[in-house]
Amino acid sequence: MEHVVLVIHLIVTVAMIILIMLQRSEGGGLGIGSSGGMGNFASAQSTGNALTKLTTYAAMIFFVTSITLAIMAARGGAGSSILDAAGTDTPAITAPITSDAPATATDTKPKDSEPPTVPIAK
Repeated sequence: MEHVVLVIHLIVTVAMIILIMLQRSEGGGLGIGSSGGMGNFASAQSTGNALTKLTTYAAMIFFVTSITLAIMAARGGAGSSILDAAGTDTPAITAPITSDAPATATDTKPKDSEPPTVPIAK
């Protein structure tokens, strides 16, 4: 359930970013500019109202999903990941590796010998 709410939260976040960037700048800040290129399709006032309403609804959904995710995290959620449950078909190797293990091809040094010494010239 937590993953579903998280996906909805991310979709609403991207939608809010797009809706905010499409709105007309009233203060001359980082807005795209005036909507003069729209022609007779929609007036600037009606487009502004629609974008404002959509942004308001997206913000409400954003806050609801944020609070829902916070409550789910406080309760502990599922407690495990989907990836943790995927590997349960194969048994895990839990036997400790001891020093009595047979020597491998890279381990050719006898265990009882000391490392070779190098004489240092003075």
